[in-house]
Amino acid sequence: MIDNKWNTTLYEDKHSFVWQYGEDLLQLLAPQPGERILDIGCGTGQLTAKIANTGAVAVGIDADADMIATAKSNYPQIQFAVTDGREFRTDTPFDGIFSNAALHWIPQADVVIQRIYESLKSGGRFVAEFGGKGNISAIIQALDTVLPEMGQSLEKVNPWYFPSIGEYAFLLEQQGFDVTYAHLVERPTPLTDGDRGMENWIKMFGNRFFGGMAPERITQAIQGMEAILKPTLYKDGSWIADYCRIRVVAVKGNG
Repeated sequence: MIDNKWNTTLYEDKHSFVWQYGEDLLQLLAPQPGERILDIGCGTGQLTAKIANTGAVAVGIDADADMIATAKSNYPQIQFAVTDGREFRTDTPFDGIFSNAALHWIPQADVVIQRIYESLKSGGRFVAEFGGKGNISAIIQALDTVLPEMGQSLEKVNPWYFPSIGEYAFLLEQQGFDVTYAHLVERPTPLTDGDRGMENWIKMFGNRFFGGMAPERITQAIQGMEAILKPTLYKDGSWIADYCRIRVVAVKGNG
């Protein structure tokens, strides 16, 4: 798993689109009053709270302690815990497990899927959206160009996990899930803060790649990436992230 250092203020201030785009994913989850729902990679808790507002009993987990601390402050009535998708356990199975924009940070997808399967009731559902095949391909290419100039290598860090529908559906079915919905779509996403949009995005989601660099070298790297990306991802005074998202719904069999 990429050990990204999360800035919760930057996340809530400039990257609210992360959970806003996930709101309609809740329609696929369709939480019901009294159901127990787990939110994996809950961040600062906005979607967990929306699940709880339906009358479901929502629980949020995230691997980042700062994210969970902010979630607890935002929504003290909801249960949150620091753990990631490879390690969580439960004594009481969930009716549904939900995840938005988190699972591409955990390359060990088979381990996560096993945990999810074991933590669901028979007939329970898993609903998720995360980066799919082709996600941020231009940004990754820019990273791969700039990092060697900074004495770093993209190959030396764990890559993000952006699977195709076929790849991910196979892993789900191999575990025992029935995949009832799978969709991969290009979703170019406008970034806030005008000319600083890409800089903020890189500092939020890509700071792992600049570990050990002096601040001026990080600035140089980001400026190098911006120069590469500007012809394709900068339009009308704002930046766009070249997102491709995969959505899946899978059901644990009754066997």
